[in-house]
Amino acid sequence: MRVLTIFVRNGTEKYNGAEQDLADLFQRQLPGIEHDTVVVDTARPKYEIEQRQQYTLIGGDNSSWEFSGFDSGLSHVGDDVWSYDLVNLTTSAFHQLYTGYLDRFRPEVLKAIVGHSVCLGHIDCYSEAIEVCGCTSQHWVRTSCMFVPPAELKILGTLVSAGERDRWFSGDAAEPFLAEAPLSVNYRRLITDWLTGQDIGQGVAWHSRIGLEEANLRLFEQKATAILNEHLFGLRLRAGGCRTIDVTWLSGLLAGRQTAEPDWDTPWWRQLADRDRDALRVQTAVRAAS
Repeated sequence: MRVLTIFVRNGTEKYNGAEQDLADLFQRQLPGIEHDTVVVDTARPKYEIEQRQQYTLIGGDNSSWEFSGFDSGLSHVGDDVWSYDLVNLTTSAFHQLYTGYLDRFRPEVLKAIVGHSVCLGHIDCYSEAIEVCGCTSQHWVRTSCMFVPPAELKILGTLVSAGERDRWFSGDAAEPFLAEAPLSVNYRRLITDWLTGQDIGQGVAWHSRIGLEEANLRLFEQKATAILNEHLFGLRLRAGGCRTIDVTWLSGLLAGRQTAEPDWDTPWWRQLADRDRDALRVQTAVRAAS
């Protein structure tokens, strides 16, 4: 099996050591898997290249943070991406917040998804459904560390989904979202509460609280855009027939399975409820396309 990692960072001052942590994870948990790494540093000039065996460092596009950074990495790899079984998309923040799922990335788990239209990672969710761009949704895969077949990424064309800021934001710290922005009232509230350091009903708060005031408004907009890009990335994958698979659920299923093949159509809320650890039961009225 061949795996390509595209690791996005913005300089090395913040989350120092994350790149080595990921290398250690592969060495410790995924021995024998052929692994190449492209590091995209969005703080460096575009196309600046440093290369050594199985490792390439390039500058990248920071206009949409990690999502434009992922695009830079995929653009650099070009058609060579087809020589890999899976693409591992990871950011330098992958060791923040809940990390218990990371030790479930094992050879047997990755081998199980090869040849299937699935996105493997940690499923996060809200306690209630939201609406964005006319779609009702409640869950997403955490984009700080996930594995996706090359074909699923090529179908998308770009990982940047939200588009320009003028579509979403008012420029007013008192009411940061445009009245006509295509997202529901509760989604606005959830994004705002999360970024300003409040608990959104799941007993956890974000590690980098932003004060919602004029001086921080641009940063708030950038992080809110990253949240939108993360959720829309999952929606676009699912619209193309790519299933969302929780790595903790799949790992536990493979460890005790009696059948030859997992049911890839198991809905996200059932996966969370059936995890062999950190199980989560979510109330949802959205079953089919959420």
